[in-house]
Amino acid sequence: MSTAAGSAPLVLIVDDEEDVAETYALRLEGIYETRIAHGGEEALEAMDDDVDAVLLDRRMPDMHGDDVLAQLRERGYDCPVIMATAVDPDLNILEMDFDDYLCKPIFSETLQDTLAKHLDTGRDDSDDLDTFLSLISKIDVLETELTRAELADSEEYERAKQRANELAPQLREQVERFDELVDTYRDIERES
Repeated sequence: MSTAAGSAPLVLIVDDEEDVAETYALRLEGIYETRIAHGGEEALEAMDDDVDAVLLDRRMPDMHGDDVLAQLRERGYDCPVIMATAVDPDLNILEMDFDDYLCKPIFSETLQDTLAKHLDTGRDDSDDLDTFLSLISKIDVLETELTRAELADSEEYERAKQRANELAPQLREQVERFDELVDTYRDIERES
C-alpha cells in the first residue's frame, strides 16, 4: 500500500460498464481517490504500486475478472481486491485470492464500509487478520447464496470454516493484549 500520510487511498475501479464504474467512483468521492478501468486489459495497464485497493467486476467481455485477479497476484500486487459482481458465487471462490465479495447491486454504504474494513486493517501488520476477514467474507457469501445441502458436500467450505475458527481465538488474544497496552499507556499518561 502506498498511501502517503494525509492523502486518501487510491481505489482502482474495474468494470466494463462505464455507468457502473462512474457510479462507484461517485459513491467513493471525497473518501477515496479513484482510477477507472473499463475492462480487464485496461485494469492491468492501470495497475501500479500507487493503487491501495481494487474493486473488480468478475464478468467482463475482454478478460474475466478471475483472470485479472490471478494476473494481479502473479505480478506481486497484494492490495485488497474486492470482487464486485452479479456473478453468483460458487464453491470455487474459496480458492480465489480476493479479500471480499460483493453482489450487485452494491449500495454506497456497503461499498464504503467494505473498503474501509480492508484499508484500515493494516495489511502489513496482520496477515492473520487479513486471512480471517477474507475467509469470513467468503463463508458469508456462500452461506447466503448456496443451500445447506450444497455446502454440506464441500470439503473446501468445511476447511475454510475450520481455519476461521482456528484464527478467531488468536485474534481475540491479540486484541486483548492491545487493549492491555492501551490501558498501560493511559495509566502512564495519567501519572505524568
